[in-house]
Amino acid sequence: MKLVSYRLQQNESYRIGCIEDNQVIDLQESYRQYLLSEGQYDKIKHIDELLPVEPNIFFSIGEAAIKRAKLAYKYISENVKDSSAVIERKQVVLGPPQPKPGKIICVGRNYVEHAHEMKGDVPEHPVLFAKFPNALIGPEDSIEKTPLTDKLDYEVELVVVIGKEARRVKKKDAYEYVAGYTIGNDTTARDLQKRTPQWLQGKSIDKTTPIGPWIVTKDEINNPDQLRVSTYVNGEKRQESNTEKFIFDIPYLIEFISELMTLEPGDIILTGTPEGVAAGMAEPNFLQVGDIVTLEIEQIGTLENKVVKQRE
Repeated sequence: MKLVSYRLQQNESYRIGCIEDNQVIDLQESYRQYLLSEGQYDKIKHIDELLPVEPNIFFSIGEAAIKRAKLAYKYISENVKDSSAVIERKQVVLGPPQPKPGKIICVGRNYVEHAHEMKGDVPEHPVLFAKFPNALIGPEDSIEKTPLTDKLDYEVELVVVIGKEARRVKKKDAYEYVAGYTIGNDTTARDLQKRTPQWLQGKSIDKTTPIGPWIVTKDEINNPDQLRVSTYVNGEKRQESNTEKFIFDIPYLIEFISELMTLEPGDIILTGTPEGVAAGMAEPNFLQVGDIVTLEIEQIGTLENKVVKQRE
C-alpha cells in the first residue's frame, strides 16, 4: 500500500489516503464504509481515534492504524469502485506523506564513496544529525533556495518510517519496528553547513527537504538494503548507487539510534546519500533557481521538485 497525504483545495488541511494508479482513496471514509458493511456501528462513533484524518496523528498511532487502513483499502478496492472515498489523482495535491514527524534523524557519510568525495574519513559509528519539520515539503512543492546560500546541493536518500515505539531494539528485530519507506532529498546549503562544526544550519532551512511521493508499507519492499538509488538534475544523472553499499544498514541504524533515544511511531530516518553530490565534483555544479531535481528509488518511485527563489 502507498500511503499519501492529500488535499483538494490549497487552504485545506492534508488528509491521509492511499494511491493506486490514477486514484487516491480517502482512508477514513473507506474505513467508515467498511465498518458499515460489517455492521460495526459503535466503532463508527470512534472513527477519529481508530483511523484519524490527520496524517501525523495517523502515523503516531503506528501499526494499528496501518492495519485498519489496509482493511479499508481492501474493502474499497474490491467492492466499491464508484465510492465517494475514491478521488481522481488529478483533483488532489499531494503533500509530504508524513508532514510532522516527531523526530527527523539523518545519517551522514553512510556510503564509503561519499565519505571519500567529501574528503572525510569512513566513520566507525553512524554520524547523526537532525532536521525539523519546517524543512519538509511534498512531491508537488518547490525547493526554496534562500539568498543566503550559493551552494545548494542535492542528496537522494532512502527514508525509513518508524511504525511502533522502539527502545533498545536488537538488529535481528529491527524490521518489526518499520512502518514503511519513502524517498528524501536531504537538500543542503554547503556554505552554511560548513560555517561551524555543527551541520544543522545548512540542513534545516525552511521548505528545502522534499519527501515522498508516498510511503510504501514495508510488506511491499522485498529488501530495503538492496535498492537502486539515483538523482538527475535537469535530466543529467548525478548520483547512482545501491543501498547495499550502506556502511551501516537499516537494522544497525535502528539498533544504534534506539540505544540513544526512543524512536516513536511516525519518526523518520534519512539513511544517507551516495557519491555524486555537487560538493564532491572537481568543478561543483550546485543547484540554481529553475533546476529540476529528480530522485528515483527502486520499488518506491520518483520524487521530482523544482528549485525556486525563496518567498519573501
